[in-house]
Amino acid sequence: MNYAYADCFFCGGNVKESKMPRDVWRNGRLLVIEDVPTGVCCQCGEKYVRPEVAKAIDHLLETTQSAPRTIKVDVYALPELEKDAA
Repeated sequence: MNYAYADCFFCGGNVKESKMPRDVWRNGRLLVIEDVPTGVCCQCGEKYVRPEVAKAIDHLLETTQSAPRTIKVDVYALPELEKDAA
């Protein structure tokens, strides 16, 4: 059963629940939690996580010793952009 979200705070669009991955930075490490129930605005794409879901993620990360799998993530650095001449 999906949670009934309020309209989007930013654009007023309809928010529907979808399960999607969520990235979390903890102690300098990027962690990915899959299948997170997330409200997604159908109009602007803004995402919402309910407080109880955020607490469940925190609990999972505090009590789980190791992740069931690991993925490789490429990291890029964007070079400094040139300033426009005024």
